[in-house]
Amino acid sequence: METYSFLRQLADSWALLVMFAIFVGIVIWAFRPGSRKVHEDIANIPFRHDDRPAASLGDDPAQ
Repeated sequence: METYSFLRQLADSWALLVMFAIFVGIVIWAFRPGSRKVHEDIANIPFRHDDRPAASLGDDPAQ
């Protein structure tokens, strides 16, 4: 059997199965019940300093 045919058969069967299993694992990990607080915290990063926004690049920090 030549190398190309062997690699093609491997990619068509086992590699596809492994990639699908990795995808399912990532989806399960992302939507696990314990990750809700982490995702909410990350989603609220832009609003953390809403009462006192960060200084612009041209502002003098001494003021």
